[in-house]
Formats: sequence, C-alpha cells, structure tokens
Amino acid sequence: MTHEFIKRKVVIAVSAALSATAVLSIATTAAAQKVPGKYVSGDFHNHSTCSDGSISMQKLVKKSTDKTDTPWGLDWFVQAGHGGSGNRNCSLVEDSSLATPLYPYSGAGPTTTWAASPGVGVNNVKGNLVGSATNPNMWRWQSIQEVQYQVTEYLNKLKDIPLFLGLESVVAGHEHSSMSVITGQMPATGSGTPVTVPGYVPLGAYVASGNANALAQWSYCFDRGDTDTSRGNNRATGQGNNWDCSVTGSANAADASWNTTARKLIQSGTTGVGERGHLKTVEAMKWMKEFHPNASYYVPAHLERAGPFNPNGNNGFNIEHLRNFNNAAPRVAFGMETQPGHGASDQRGEYTIRRNNIGGVFTDSVGGTTYGGTGVYGAQIGGVWDALLGEGRNFWFFASSDWHNRGIFGPDERRSTQDFYPGEYQRNYTMVRNGGGAKLTPQMIVDGLRTGNTYVSSGQIIDRLAFIACTTSRAARGGRTDAQVEQLAINAAFDNTDVDAKGCVTMGEKLVVPAGADVVVSIVARDPAGSNYSPYTFANPSLAQVGITQPLNFPVLDHIDVIRGLVTGYKAPTASDYAGQWPNDWISNPNLANVPAAAKNTSAGIIKTFNGSSWRAVDNEFRAMTFRLKGVSASQYIRLRGTNLPANVPFETDANGSPIADIHTNESAVNPTVPGGNNGIPAGANLRIPCKPVGTTEFNGCPSHLPIVSGQKMVAFDVAAWADLWFYSNPIYIEVEGATKVAGVN
Repeated sequence: MTHEFIKRKVVIAVSAALSATAVLSIATTAAAQKVPGKYVSGDFHNHSTCSDGSISMQKLVKKSTDKTDTPWGLDWFVQAGHGGSGNRNCSLVEDSSLATPLYPYSGAGPTTTWAASPGVGVNNVKGNLVGSATNPNMWRWQSIQEVQYQVTEYLNKLKDIPLFLGLESVVAGHEHSSMSVITGQMPATGSGTPVTVPGYVPLGAYVASGNANALAQWSYCFDRGDTDTSRGNNRATGQGNNWDCSVTGSANAADASWNTTARKLIQSGTTGVGERGHLKTVEAMKWMKEFHPNASYYVPAHLERAGPFNPNGNNGFNIEHLRNFNNAAPRVAFGMETQPGHGASDQRGEYTIRRNNIGGVFTDSVGGTTYGGTGVYGAQIGGVWDALLGEGRNFWFFASSDWHNRGIFGPDERRSTQDFYPGEYQRNYTMVRNGGGAKLTPQMIVDGLRTGNTYVSSGQIIDRLAFIACTTSRAARGGRTDAQVEQLAINAAFDNTDVDAKGCVTMGEKLVVPAGADVVVSIVARDPAGSNYSPYTFANPSLAQVGITQPLNFPVLDHIDVIRGLVTGYKAPTASDYAGQWPNDWISNPNLANVPAAAKNTSAGIIKTFNGSSWRAVDNEFRAMTFRLKGVSASQYIRLRGTNLPANVPFETDANGSPIADIHTNESAVNPTVPGGNNGIPAGANLRIPCKPVGTTEFNGCPSHLPIVSGQKMVAFDVAAWADLWFYSNPIYIEVEGATKVAGVN
C-alpha cells in the first residue's frame, strides 16, 4: 500500500520577495520581514525505555523520522521522556537492524537495567539512591546528561535529521508538561567523535560536541518526580554539577519549601501541596526566562486529563495556572497540548469520567472525555482557549503522539489499542525559518513554535494550509483586492510557506487596521490525494451511519469552520474573573452558562462554514475560501478547524458540525463514584457505533480486536481515531487602532 501523497509542481509566481532578517519576537505584525521557511511536521512528546516507553531511542527515532519503512516520517523530532527516574537503558538497541557503528547490537536490549548494562553498573549511577542498592534507578538528569543526549546528537549527525531532547515533566502542583531547554544541544560547530569509529561502550559511547546540561539541570531543579538532593553529584565522591536552583529576585532559601542540601524547592505533606507545587512551577518559568529565554519552551500536556486543579494534590490545570505561567514567562509558556496523544486507547487520550481519585471521590477528566480527540479546553468554542485568546495572549494550540506502546500489539504492528507513533496520526505543522534550505536546528524549531505559526492535523485530513488576513485600506497600508489576497494564499499553500507581503499576516501574527476598515481573509487548504497512513481500507463506520461510503484510509475534508472572538485585554491576577474551574458535571450538562467568567469568552462563535458547495476547487487537492470582515470596529481574532465528518453524525458531531463527547467510542470500564462503590460502568457499556464491514484480513474488514456488544463489533480503539479526524489552526489577531491592544503579540 502506498501512503505517499501526490505533490505537484505548480508554476505560480511568488508575489513578495522574502527577507533574510530574523524574526525573534513572540509573534509578528504585518510590518515585519520574514526569513524564508517552510511548514515542517514534528512531535515533542513521546517515550522510550529510559522512562515508561516500550522501545529504544534508536527505534523510536527510526519509526518517527524514516520516510521509507514508516512513510509518515516527521521533519523534526524531540525525544522526551518523563522526569524523575528509571532503571532501563534506552540506548541499547533491540536487534541488529538498528545497529550503528557506535551503538551495535550487543544482545542486551533496551529493557536492560542500568545495573546490568556493560560500562554502567551500580557504581556509575549518580545522585541519591532510588530503588535498590543492587538495581538502582538512574535519575533523569543523569540519563539526559550522560546517555540520551549523546545518542540524540549521534543520530542527528549520522542520519542528518533534526533531533533534540526534551522532557515530559512531572509537574509540581499539576500533572505533566512538554518542555525543553535547548541550550548546548546540537551546536553548529564541532563534529564530536567521528560516527564511523567502531567499538561499543554503552555509557558515553559518542563523545558529543554539544550537551544537554541545561535541560538536565532543569529536570533536577523543577521536576516533581526528582526528589534527589545531590545537586547533580556522584553520591560516592560528592563531585559533579553542584547545581543551585535559585532564581534571581525570588525567595529561594527564605521559602519554607527550600531544601538547603538540595538547593531547590521540595514540597512535602499533603495539605496545600498543590498550591505550593504550583508556585514552584512558576519559579521554573522564571528560571527559564532568566537563564534561557530564547532557548526554552513549556507546554502543559494533556492538561484536562487529571481533572481540575487540586490544592492538596498534583492534578490538573485551571485557567488561572495557564495565565500565571504566561505572565511569568510569555516567551517560554506560550501554549498547551490540548489535543493529546494515546488516540487509540480504550479511553481516547486516556481521558474519562471518574478517572481521578481526588479527596476520596473519583473525579472526571476536565470535560469528561475528549471531543473529536481534543480536550474540552481547546475543543469547546467559547471555552478556555477562547478565553485566553480573548485577552490577546500568545497562547497556542499543539498536539502530540505521547507514544508509549501499541497496547496488545507489538511495536511493529499497524494495529493499536493504545498509541500511534509520532507523525503516524497527529502532527504539528510549524513554520520553521531556515533561510530557504539550511539544516533545521533546535533554535529554529523552538523559534517557530513560539510564533504560533502552527496548525495541527490528525489523520492527514489536511497537510497544507495558508491562512492569511490582509488590509484593504489605502495603498500605503498594502491594501489588496479579494482576488489578490486569494492568489497570495494559493501561492503560499502550493509552496508550503506563509505570506510575507505588506498589509498581510498569518497565524500567530496581528494585523493592525483603522476603525471601520475591511479585512480580506483567505484560506487555502490541501486535502491530499492518495491514502493517508491508516492501515484500514474498509468504509468509515461513523460515516456509514449517515449513508456515506468512504474508506478509512481515504478520508475527505468535509468542512472548515471560521471561529471569531473579540479581544478585551488581559485580566489582572486580582480580578474576580481571573481564576475559575471548569464545571465538574460537563459530560452530563455541557452548558457554557455554568462555566465561570474566567474560563470562557462568550463572544466566540462560528462566523463562516465552508464546504464543497462554497469553497473553490483550485485543483483536485487544494480548496480556496475567501471572504471579508467588513467595517471592523473591535479588536478580534479568527481561527480555523476542519473535519472529515459532516454535521449530525450520530455520536460524533452536533447540528453545527462541532465534535461531541468521545465517550461512545471509549471501550474501557469506568470507576464507581467513590472507591468501593457499586455504580461502576462495565467495559463496552458506552459503545454505540457498529462496525459492520467483513473482510478477509485484519485490514479490509472490521479487525478482531474491536469489542463485541450483543454479537456486534463496535467502533473503538484505533478504528475510532481513524474515523474521526480534525485539524485546528492557531489564530490571526486583528487589532483596531484606538480599540483594545493585542498585548501578547508584538
């Protein structure tokens, strides 16, 4: 089966020359010149056996970036495992097919313990002892600094692909966050040890020219899972990093949570531990801003999953915590991972009702489940994301794979009851400016993520997007006609780039216009020809409910919504509408009227919907949509979402074409209301969509791993994910002169 999308050469003149001046601001206005670049796909949240993943770093990199054996190969890749500690050596490869000159197959695979690893052993595991004396865990700071970085830099050079290290932090006061500090990683100069040198020394086999010392220090200082007090030193000699986690201007040693031996904040007890933990995490933002302001990012991951914020535990994030992070370090904390991984799980995204034991009561993931694979903070129009955008913040939408394993299947199977590989299902398409051809670097990628010039797509429902807004007022401002703006968007989409034209902006940018001006908006999206990366060739069971026959591996874009909200300015931390928790009963009573003012933007709504009857087919792949915002008088933003599903698909979309709760494709059993209670929900009880096609293989008919209810196979796991595809764009801001400033965008 071929999964390669058709890409045509198009002879269309690019209308504006691109500048070689770097863009380093949080986001840009229409006046800034741009370094040439392309939209490139990547993933920054996934796991190897150095944390709780199932495969080696080498296998994960191959699966994620190879474009032959795994044709979904990404353009850039950040390997990130959990903070804390682990006892498996992810630098050892599974078999000889993954062998490289410096890391050949030795017979010891990636589940081998550090204690049993040749060249490591018990005596080379540093920091305070965690685990047993004969089988100690290695702190993540050490594996980052001494093992994982060396493998990553080696593969970066050997395969000539842009790789670097990140971390899924175990967050003090909350759950998890995707982050990195890239200082020292993949230096432009220096070659390290030649990659053809033979031999095998598992620990430090590759003598790197760069380092991940800054990321390792962050992990030691701020990850909740790291209770090491060694300051990054060898416990036998006391020699090593001697890290100090102090932040200039903060309480540090004067804080009641400060550990003098560790030189860092360590929370203890239960009462108030969430509140104290949140304050520690804000200190992490300040540290990144002080020491690595342009070389770090911090994106809360699957942030609805663990339920609402718990002041006496470490659970979720309310909107005030996101505001606090962005206030403390806007160039670092610039978004959220609200489209989680684990898309093939028996609980999509691992979100479910009654998931989290908080105070002796099983509490829902925020929103109860996902909505078309996206958490309620991002999926609900007028909800948390719109509230943040309504302040004019630089706060962007991201996705990830959160790869761990294939569930009941092996890592080389195409079926999954748990995860998809990075790039296989979800991907971030980010504008990365490399001057038109230079090798991508970690700094280019982080700069691209920071700008907000990213869109997210699942199941390859689109793989190109140009989304631009241009002024029509006065030639001096670069005013253009509708046709001229649409042509700019077509050019950009065909070239897989954005627009650098006077009076025009794209995602993550703002257009400043006089009051009463018209703004022309043009959208050009590619619904790619050919199959996507789904292994299934039978008809989509969700669409079969409404009489549409469409193979799962040949999805068709059904419609695109344009969503608009007003910008009313930043909320002060002391304001009554700064903080507020999403309702706990959302799954049974999804009523925006019950959402606190802090967590909603009631001005947000769909202003346009385009589909086959209203967009223009540029060719058999590209679709063009152009319209005017007439006489704008208030500062505002517009954003996009699109899907393969029409409105009113049972158990998938509502009458407006919006995603509804994914609970009816979640196979798992559900906890009772309280531990030991008798009102739990058995596995399969919520399933509603039948899967009827019968095939001769596991791929041309409903596969055998689907659950059966009353003799009928039902949609769940990976089939549910491939049936229900969505893309989301980040916003374009429009600031009206004399009205509210869009303060988060320069």
